[in-house]
Amino acid sequence: MKKNLLLAHLALFGANLIYAFNYGYAKDVMEGGYVPPFTFILFRAVGATLLFWITSFFFREKIAKKDIWRFALCGLFGVTANQLMFFSGLDLTSTIHASIIMISSPIIVSVLSIFMINDKMSWKKAIGITIGLAGALTVILHKGNASGEAGIWGDLLIFLNASSYGLYLITVKPLMSKYHPITVIKWVFTFGLIGVIPFGLSQFSEVNWIMTTDIKLKIGFVILFTTYFCYLFNIYGIKYVSPTVVSTYIYLQPILTSFIALFTGRESLETVIIFSSLLIFSGVYLVSISPTKKIN
Repeated sequence: MKKNLLLAHLALFGANLIYAFNYGYAKDVMEGGYVPPFTFILFRAVGATLLFWITSFFFREKIAKKDIWRFALCGLFGVTANQLMFFSGLDLTSTIHASIIMISSPIIVSVLSIFMINDKMSWKKAIGITIGLAGALTVILHKGNASGEAGIWGDLLIFLNASSYGLYLITVKPLMSKYHPITVIKWVFTFGLIGVIPFGLSQFSEVNWIMTTDIKLKIGFVILFTTYFCYLFNIYGIKYVSPTVVSTYIYLQPILTSFIALFTGRESLETVIIFSSLLIFSGVYLVSISPTKKIN
């Protein structure tokens, strides 16, 4: 049992380490002019969908017709809108900015839960939401300078991406309790891919097929590791530790991403970004310790 628990924590750490590398790798591919954001998402969606369909042969399960609309919404929020805005935003902002804004996800989920499932608003949650969003807004409005220009539009797209992911988490919860996780993610990516195709094809002619081996490996990393293995690692972690513990690992992403960016000389860290991070961390903490209504 102790061995399984250790492996679970290693899997969760590994998933978030992969996410941290993903920020820089994805940005290198897009900044280098090799693959535009929308087509990059198309590559990722096609690759991940195929891999999850292959994996699903070991978990054969039918879905009810009444749940198709919910799967379609999950595909829209969790893949189509989520990924299109994330990669477009990452192309315009810095990896450090993007990773910091992403940890505001628990706060966004909390806000959406108040309106969508009538979750209760406690004073701790209200203060946490205010502080956390203030931190995210500070990052968005801060015109920093890193390897890539940290533009307000790019940061805003990352924030909208986090909001879309928040909608996905609320919408997918009933499906996760009804079906095997592999079944859920297979259909989520299938519907998401349908929405991605027209956007991806619109930029397909801009792909520079003359790529270095380094760029090809980074594209493969995003498809295989960031999309496929990260999900499997998280599933393994959830099996042996609580969802709360799993969710706290997201806080590692800005730390690991910042370390990688600083170590490689890609970007520099500014005082205002550190201050903004502390605001978001504080807000997330206050929101996380407040009682939340169960999603049915």
